[in-house]
Amino acid sequence: MNGNVLILNQDYQPLSVVNVRKSLILLFLDKAELLHDHPEMTISTVTHSYQYPLVIRLRRYARVPFKNIVLSRKNIVKRDASTCQYCGSHTDLTIDHVIPKSRGGPDTWENLVTACNSCNHKKGNRTPKEAEMPL
Repeated sequence: MNGNVLILNQDYQPLSVVNVRKSLILLFLDKAELLHDHPEMTISTVTHSYQYPLVIRLRRYARVPFKNIVLSRKNIVKRDASTCQYCGSHTDLTIDHVIPKSRGGPDTWENLVTACNSCNHKKGNRTPKEAEMPL
């Protein structure tokens, strides 16, 4: 009963992995159906023997809320793999606006990149094209 069972949504999208006990509860309540069982293992009670589940599918579609990723310095650096997008350096990193803020550049995922301090200073108040510093 310590094994793991994959739960699929009604459209066969993976949702989570739960223990065998939780999956059996879903099966007994008829909230899920068994898709794949372990061929050599069974779960036995005094009067019955049941298949050991490995993959189950929910009978009703479970809506999974979409999680927006927060726009933060940490997430931008993570997205850019802690690398300056102009020279490839990994030290002294800052955040740079591709279109400068003074020219109406917004704080968006598309306009913010990771840059080292020297590249950010060199680019200054210009676009990458004007500064001849391609991303």
